[in-house]
Amino acid sequence: MSGVGLDGVTVTYGRRASRRTTAVAPFTDEVAAGEWVGLIGPNGAGKSSLLRAIVGLVEHGGEIGIDGRDVREMSDRERAALIAYVPQQPLIPDDMTAREYALLGRSPYINYFGSESHNDRVVVADVLRRLELEPFADRLLGELSGGERQRVVLARALAQQAPVLLLDEPTSALDIGHQQQALELVAELRRHDELTVVSAMHDLTLAATYTDRLTMLHHGVVVASGVAADVLTAERLGDVYNVCVTVDVETDDATGDTTVIVVPRRGAPAP
Repeated sequence: MSGVGLDGVTVTYGRRASRRTTAVAPFTDEVAAGEWVGLIGPNGAGKSSLLRAIVGLVEHGGEIGIDGRDVREMSDRERAALIAYVPQQPLIPDDMTAREYALLGRSPYINYFGSESHNDRVVVADVLRRLELEPFADRLLGELSGGERQRVVLARALAQQAPVLLLDEPTSALDIGHQQQALELVAELRRHDELTVVSAMHDLTLAATYTDRLTMLHHGVVVASGVAADVLTAERLGDVYNVCVTVDVETDDATGDTTVIVVPRRGAPAP
């Protein structure tokens, strides 16, 4: 089980000082081992940039550590063994089968010039089964629908069996049934395989349902962080997203679990 430490993390784009834009202002947080943190906020808030910094795809200021070790000190192979990443817009080769693509998640465990082992194939087969992708295992990715391809991308990340899982809008192309199925699988793996999860999500109700806590970003700055019922207020959502919503908070009398539901209302303010 691994935690993620972020200390004063910044992300800027543009080489010339006059043209630099700040995507993430100094961001500090400690994601505990086994915790699921949801990053929310409107487009351009800095969610994707923060995830890309953790996985090492963009340069960053400040420090990012996995179990106290700076990610800058890790090789690509070492980082891949610790962090699995589902990008918002993955590059998907049309001429590769779903099974072959999912097997790429086993790359950190395969020696150079080696081939996948029996265990690698078993891990991938299990993930494909759990995501109901067995019928598509030998189909070319170019023949699959957008939702099917997105599930294959998730399968590759889960097959990686890394202790830290980063998800950037993992359910954006999925119907409601497959959204729930994918997130339930992540939740199950988090419990049984002790995953630490950080996910950027646009669906606020889903984010509130599955995560332990939420961090709301706006223009790269944290505006709220905590449990969903505290973060997702109608007033704050109106200010940050420029929307009219109703937020319903329901508590299960038997379990004490709280459900937060965000419902859009007619008459949203013009942008």
